[in-house]
Amino acid sequence: MDVTSSKDALYDVVIARSVKCTARDGVKLSVDIYRPSRNGEPLTGPFPAIVTRSPYDTRSGKGPSGQARNGEYFARRGYIYVVQDARGRFESEGDFILLDAKEGEDGHDVIEWLAALPYCNGMIGTQGSSLRAWNQSATAIQRPPHLKAMWVNQAGSNAFMHALRHHGTLELRWLAWLMTNSIHSQEAHADPALQAELVRHSEKMLEWLTRLPWSEGNSPLSSLPKWEKLALEYYRNADFSDYWMNPTLNFEAYRNQTADIPTVYSGAWYDSYPRATIKNFTDLAGKLSHQYLLMGGGVHGGPNLDNPLAGDVDMGPTAPIKGNLAKDRLELMLQFFDRFLKGDESAWADRPKVQYFHMGGNGGKNPAGRLVHGGEWRSCTQWPPLGVVFEDWYLHADGSLSKTQPGASEPSRFTFDPAKPMPTVASNVSSMTQNLPPFPRMMRTGDPITLRESVVLQGAADQVTHPGVRGAEAPYGDLADRPDVLSFTTPPFAEDTDVVGGPEVEIHLSSDAPDTDIFVQLQDVYPQSEAWPDGYRMNLCESIFRVRYRDSFVKPSLMKEGEVVKVRFELYPTSNVFKAGHRLRVLVSSSSFPRFDVNPNTGEPIGYHTHMRKAVNAVHHDPEHPSRVILPVLRRN
Repeated sequence: MDVTSSKDALYDVVIARSVKCTARDGVKLSVDIYRPSRNGEPLTGPFPAIVTRSPYDTRSGKGPSGQARNGEYFARRGYIYVVQDARGRFESEGDFILLDAKEGEDGHDVIEWLAALPYCNGMIGTQGSSLRAWNQSATAIQRPPHLKAMWVNQAGSNAFMHALRHHGTLELRWLAWLMTNSIHSQEAHADPALQAELVRHSEKMLEWLTRLPWSEGNSPLSSLPKWEKLALEYYRNADFSDYWMNPTLNFEAYRNQTADIPTVYSGAWYDSYPRATIKNFTDLAGKLSHQYLLMGGGVHGGPNLDNPLAGDVDMGPTAPIKGNLAKDRLELMLQFFDRFLKGDESAWADRPKVQYFHMGGNGGKNPAGRLVHGGEWRSCTQWPPLGVVFEDWYLHADGSLSKTQPGASEPSRFTFDPAKPMPTVASNVSSMTQNLPPFPRMMRTGDPITLRESVVLQGAADQVTHPGVRGAEAPYGDLADRPDVLSFTTPPFAEDTDVVGGPEVEIHLSSDAPDTDIFVQLQDVYPQSEAWPDGYRMNLCESIFRVRYRDSFVKPSLMKEGEVVKVRFELYPTSNVFKAGHRLRVLVSSSSFPRFDVNPNTGEPIGYHTHMRKAVNAVHHDPEHPSRVILPVLRRN
């Protein structure tokens, strides 16, 4: 077996465009093939191969997220690199359906077609981020015989629980994705007037999101009935049902069918999939061989693993893969594939099962005026790491947060007005981008962020509103000062305190509304300093829960006025050191828009509400109703 690695470019590259692979149902799928070559002629090999399957244009250029860059990189190092246009996208035939059940079958068919080519040796891996990672996991359920390794970067696990829907709410980034990517539907490419209409709608994305609920013929996708149908299905299917058993939507339900192959599950703390990434690893690490977890400190997108920025926060020079774990992200991937596709035992030697970026420890300011939060890479054998203990931190009537159980007290109340939801300052989002006018008509933009602006900042930021925060209104300031927000804060930590894992919250709630949401965010609160005269309230992790689902996601139950109910749910995972002098703050509200859809508080069927009403919500914190945060604390030896 050829064990030639690796870091050095050994070959030239030739590209075969729009080669057709026929799927099992006769649909012709288009692939571009990057092959090692010399003197302008492809080499016969045979070589191992890496496959990426994408709903974005396979000819998207040589930028950080461009497949041309990836193709040339791997082909020069002895791999066939294959990029497939997803079914119904760009050069591929068929109907495109986002997260279609056919994704796994198409992946199987492309891999086995490739394995039969004379210049491929049958050792095939897959790689890709986001939707290009979802379809890898869907393919693994189909167990194609020649699939030998996967690098799954930032994918879902169970779309109902923590990706598409989120504890009963809808992550609005999916409606945003449908809006912006509809511009490159086959129908839009064939009809300039339709494309121009879709562009105009995407220029007003936030306005459309404030107009929910959409309905048939009353949405930005009304001129694309199949796309509109899917958007409404995602919005309205709020109860767990067979709809969410589609294997492309819910890999979690098919764990026993997943191929036993080496896999890296790669993610980041401010990505939109950190919980799903870790869930994929923890569910499979004890069942399958050679399973690895890699968690960085950044935001969505594979190239961002080489970027120290996470929104308005600079994680520092130690945060990227580049220069720390390897020369760069591509080289780390190359080491993995060299080991498991080329058989180079030295390429991935002694690689830890888990590597994660532990945030915090700096606190300075970079030349651009951003907080430098800092951190370090750590490794361990499992997740959460050995030494993590779960501590109860209780909410108190005076706004404090401590390990002391609460005494008798009146609940803390706030009024939630769904017409004026709490704005999302910065968060774990992706695809929350709207088109910037003027948009070049008919331009083929494979990269979904080309010529677009963020509706929500991806990553971390000081949790204060200002004119740049969409949906925020004067007077601007700390989110905790809003009338629809409660906050509970620890005293300054006396010593460095490491929080590593998935925090949970247990909230005892009553309301005068039949249904409402509970949103919880944890913050690392910096003390006042010369660099930060007003301190800094950095968001760490968060989640939301629709209260009607507190007992069951299959059979929701509405609240009775004044009834105290218990709502327990997991926040997104994190890894952060609270430096001595810092404080932990828990922010509680009932919305974060436009990250999540807004609960109208009426108890009507989700997606069909006819009106909105205010809700007076009360968080209870007394001996019978001890609302708390269950914090994963890594004990220091």
